[in-house]
Amino acid sequence: MIRNIVIGLGAIIGIIVAVVLFRTASYGAEPVGGRVELPQAPAISSERGAQNLSAAIRFRTITVAPGDPRPGQEEPWIQLHQWLEETYPAAHAAMQKELVPGTLTLLYTWAGSDPTLKPILLMAHQDVVPVNIGTEGDWTGAPFDGDIVDGYIYGRGTIDDKGSLVALMEAAEALAASGFEPRRTVYLMFGHDEEVSGSGAEAGIALLKSRGVEPEMALDEGFMIVDPSPLTGKPMGFIGIAEKGYLTLEIIATGEGGHSSTPPRDSAAVRLARAVVALDDNQMKADFSKPPVSDLFRSAANDMPFMQKMAFANLWLFEGMIDQQMSGIAAGNAMIRTTTAPTMLAGSAKENVLAQRASAMVNFRIHPNNTEEDIIEHVRTVTAGIEGIEIKVGQQGIRGEGASPVSPTDNLAYAVLASVAEATSGGAPAAPGLVLGATDARYASAITPNVYRFAPAIMSPDDLTGFHGTNERLAVENMGRLATGYAQIILAMDAGE
Repeated sequence: MIRNIVIGLGAIIGIIVAVVLFRTASYGAEPVGGRVELPQAPAISSERGAQNLSAAIRFRTITVAPGDPRPGQEEPWIQLHQWLEETYPAAHAAMQKELVPGTLTLLYTWAGSDPTLKPILLMAHQDVVPVNIGTEGDWTGAPFDGDIVDGYIYGRGTIDDKGSLVALMEAAEALAASGFEPRRTVYLMFGHDEEVSGSGAEAGIALLKSRGVEPEMALDEGFMIVDPSPLTGKPMGFIGIAEKGYLTLEIIATGEGGHSSTPPRDSAAVRLARAVVALDDNQMKADFSKPPVSDLFRSAANDMPFMQKMAFANLWLFEGMIDQQMSGIAAGNAMIRTTTAPTMLAGSAKENVLAQRASAMVNFRIHPNNTEEDIIEHVRTVTAGIEGIEIKVGQQGIRGEGASPVSPTDNLAYAVLASVAEATSGGAPAAPGLVLGATDARYASAITPNVYRFAPAIMSPDDLTGFHGTNERLAVENMGRLATGYAQIILAMDAGE
């Protein structure tokens, strides 16, 4: 009997091993989305693009709070607009330029000859975040001088997002000068306040909607080619097909006040601390089964080490282990779940006075798998056993909204972007991804289901630390890649299937 049991167990183990190996061998065999043959773009100079980006950096289009720029502070934006006209005469002759009413957001229309073809919308933004006071001397090149040092353009906005803005204009100028006339209408929209609210892009999208514009694709900033990718250790292109939402909840704890010399055992501050710790200990559930996360891992599979590929190919067996490992990496954790971040704490006004009311602001970045209602219910469940806890939606700060819809990968738009990513990187795989921050692209979902976030540049993990940080920089070579890639996107979308 024991012999039969051992034989039976051996057979079961053999079947499991066979299933695991088969799933591993077939995992990631086909790329996500189709591919297209890319048209030849006109010759574009990296050096010219770098010099023009350097000039654009000098316009201090800084936004700090919603409503910026304030009345009387618009001059840097106006100067930037004038500079664009002077620098890109062929593009301005080919396109109609307008300001979105009530804003400093630029909208260009390059009318196509075939009205039956849906247009494309290419987006970037003019504004930049400020530089922390006292850190200016830490920069290799001054943050608003546009210095070019050792093959890099330094300055605030080089990668977020004047690099893309200038590259789009470089592409439009080269195409217009070459005699290209689009069949499919091309819109360029450059928001003026993406860093603080995106009200300009929101108004621009509303304007297009009022005109009945329904783009075949909207493309904005968000991802690029990363070399090496933290997922595989090799170059990999990421195309954002969704972005996380935003919600802040105020957790309020009430209790008995009074003098700190005779404190109760369960004060408001202690109750609040318990609630915050409980939320940190009980994160929202990860889900690996849906795009973009499922497609991201599948696209990267062929460049993964065997054991890593085996784990992702067999989530039914290894999901717990993967969840544990990715949860220990901040960016990895943010990719797979709605994140929980206690940020602001308030309590008593004096060190020897017990708070009758203590509060914490907890910021959640919403995964596409969750809704605001899911988060509120999660917080209520986690804190249910703590007396004196109240939960409110935060009324101050950034306006909350849910995650964006997840855009498809089985269409012409994604195929073109994936093809450009692979061509730009020299053949590295392209994968759909989830953008962790907010972009102006979120508004474009109101007029098209095909919203993507990608810039055809190659960046190292060190380069990416420049986002909103010290020594923000972009390689001169990347200006050529960006402009050429955008030109290829316009041409390939114009060519159709």
